Parts: sequence; C-alpha cells; structure tokens
Amino acid sequence: MIFKLPELNYSYDALEPHIDKQTMETHHTKHHQAYVDKLNQALEKYPEFQNMEIEEILKSLDKLPEDIKAAVRNNGGGHYNHDLFWKIMSPDGERKPVGELAKKIDEKFGDFESFKAKFKDASVGRFGSGWGWLVLNSDNSIDIVSTPNQDNPISEGKKVIFGLDVWEHAYYLKYMNKRPDYIDAWWNVVNWSIIEERYQSLK
Repeated sequence: MIFKLPELNYSYDALEPHIDKQTMETHHTKHHQAYVDKLNQALEKYPEFQNMEIEEILKSLDKLPEDIKAAVRNNGGGHYNHDLFWKIMSPDGERKPVGELAKKIDEKFGDFESFKAKFKDASVGRFGSGWGWLVLNSDNSIDIVSTPNQDNPISEGKKVIFGLDVWEHAYYLKYMNKRPDYIDAWWNVVNWSIIEERYQSLK
C-alpha cells in the first residue's frame, strides 16, 4: 500500500471564519502531504508493513525495525491523526453532541459545557505541539487525554473517538499564539453526527 493524501469533503474556505482558507490549504497540502511522503519513504524497504493499514502499524510500533520506528511513529501518526481530523469537521457542524455519545459525555462530565472546559484544559495544557483526544477505554468508558507531537492513543491500546490538532501550524495564521481562542472557535465546525457514527463503530 502506498499511502496517499486524502481528499477533503469540503473546500478549503468552507470552515471560515473559524478556520481560514490559507491555514486549511497549507495544513492539508503541505503539512499532511509531507507526513504521507515521509511515511512512504520510511516503509520503502519493508514491504511487509506496506500492506498494513496505518492504524494497525501504529498499534504495533514495538514490532517495527529500529531504523524506521521513529519516522513511522512521527509521520504515520501525522497521517492517521490528520486523516481523522479532516473527517470530523464540517461547515455544517452541529453545536452539541448527538446520540448515545451525547449521553456518555453528560454522564462522565456532567454536561457538554463541562466537557468542553476539560477538553480545552487538556489541549491548552499540552506543552509545545500535540493533540487533544476523546478516547474510548477497554471498558467502554470515555476519557480526555492529550499526546505530544503526532503520537496517538491507539498506540497505547485506546480507541480514538476524535482529536483536535493543537500544533501551531493548525491555527497560527489566524489566531497567532492564542490557542484557547482557536479551540473555542473549533467547536463551531465539529461534525457530531460523524463522530457519533465513529463512536458506534468503535464500541
């Protein structure tokens, strides 16, 4: 399998004013493309891994040859994380979770506003570059975690419901160093219907 840059289901300007066109285009065509290219380059001499899905590769990082482990962790993670990130956003995003996941969030965190506050704290508190995640644990409970760089909780045995990119390249052109403002705006483009479908498939 040669990994490829996924197409978006919306135009680069579709998420404005919350995420600007220039950021989306640069993020997708430059940053994500670079992760894909470097991932393919790392796997060139190991065809046995080229036939695996990226999720399976990230779940098996300890089985990778040492000479490509770091490159696959960083660039494979970058590819997987961004592929999910594009899918869970939409210009027609709902303002609140829907379905069973909405109930799970209320049960775990009290209400949606409390959940958003905790998710924001985890994402703002991630020093340097990284991601904020809502994950599904092995007992089907949900939790908020964050990871550095392009690491992903699936490498730790968790299932990822959705994630937020808090690398500066995801927001700096519009929000400069104001990561909290970017996070507040991002909720306006979250596609909760898609996330609910994903949650159902992960259970």
